[in-house]
Amino acid sequence: MSRKRRMFDIEVPAEEPETFPAGKEGDKAQRRGPMATAIAETAESTRDRAQLEARIRAENDALAQEHVRLKRAGLIVDLIPLDAIDTHKLIRDRAPAADFELAELVASIRDIGLSNPIRVEPGRDGRYELIQGWRRLSAYRQLLKETGDADSWGRIPAGIAARGDALEQLYRRMVDENMVRKDISFAEMAQLALHYAMDPHTAEQDPDRAVAILFKSAGYQKRSYIRNFIPLVQALGEVLMYPQEIPRALGLSLAQRLTEVEGLAAAIAAELNDWDTRSVKDELDLLRRFAGQGDDEPEERPAGKPLRPAPPTGRAKTTFQIPRPQGNAKCTAANGRLEVRLSRDFSAVDRRKLEAAVAAMLDQIG
Repeated sequence: MSRKRRMFDIEVPAEEPETFPAGKEGDKAQRRGPMATAIAETAESTRDRAQLEARIRAENDALAQEHVRLKRAGLIVDLIPLDAIDTHKLIRDRAPAADFELAELVASIRDIGLSNPIRVEPGRDGRYELIQGWRRLSAYRQLLKETGDADSWGRIPAGIAARGDALEQLYRRMVDENMVRKDISFAEMAQLALHYAMDPHTAEQDPDRAVAILFKSAGYQKRSYIRNFIPLVQALGEVLMYPQEIPRALGLSLAQRLTEVEGLAAAIAAELNDWDTRSVKDELDLLRRFAGQGDDEPEERPAGKPLRPAPPTGRAKTTFQIPRPQGNAKCTAANGRLEVRLSRDFSAVDRRKLEAAVAAMLDQIG
C-alpha cells in the first residue's frame, strides 16, 4: 500500500528592496564611496556659501547706496575736532564786522547745546572744509577758548556731505541759510554778492550778476536794494565798523550820494580813520550827515534789530600819540570823554596815586 503525499501551499513573500541609510542611493551597484560623498557635500556647501555671499553683497550694496544718499544730503553726523575744520572753500558768509548776536549764540549753546549741526565736506589728509555754519563754529571756538574744556567744546556735531557739489550750489545754500535769519541786513547781503564775485573759483565776476545768482528766491525789489548797497560796501567796507546796522533808507541815500559827489568816500574814510572807540550811533550819525539826512531823520531799522544801547559818546575831535618807555600812548579826546591807551596795566597802580595824577591832569587842562 502506497503512501499519499500531502501538498501544502506556502506563500513566499516577494523580495522587498533593500533600504539604505538616509542620503544613500538604493542601488548597491550605484552606492558611492567616502571620497565621492565628500566631493558632493563640498560642492553643495560651496553653492550654499556662494548664494549667501551674493545676498550679503546685495545687502551691503543697498546699505552703501543709502549711506551715500544720506551723506550727500548732509544727514550723516559725527563729532569733528575743531582744529580739523578749514574755512577756505567759501569766502565767508558773514561780513568782517562786529557780530553782537554771537554772544547770545554762545550762551544758548552753553545752556542747551547745539540744535543744528554745521555742515562740512571731507578734505585731504583727514581734514574737513566748512560749507555751512560759520557762526556756530565760531561760537564753539569761543567756548573752547573761554573754558579750555576740550571734552565738551573741542569737537562739534557736523553733517558730513559728499564731495562734488557745485560751488554755486554751496553759495546758494549759505545765502539761503542767512536769508532765513530775518535780521540780515542789506549791507551783509551786498557783501555776500561781492564775496561770490571775488571768489576765483566762481564763473561770475560781476557783483550785480552775482546778486541774481545768489538771491533767486528774493523779490525783484529786494535784489534792487542789494545792488544799490554794493557800491556803498565797496567804497566803505574797510572803514565801517557796523555796516550791518545801516538801515535801508540811509544806505540807499548814501549810495546815491557816493555816485554824485566826487571824493565823498575819501572824506568819510578820513573822519572814521583811527576812530576805533565809536559806537553804532556815532557811525550812523556820521553817515547820515554825509548822506544829507541830518541828525533828526527817523531811523529805519532792519526787522528784529533794535538799536543797541551805547555809551553817550560824541565824534572823536582830537587824536594824538605820546612817546613813553612802554611804547606810544594813544590819546583820544571827544565830547565827554578823554581816553589814554598804553601797553600797561593801570589797575596795578596805587589808586591814590592814580587819582592824584588824573586830578593834576584835569587841573592842568582846566
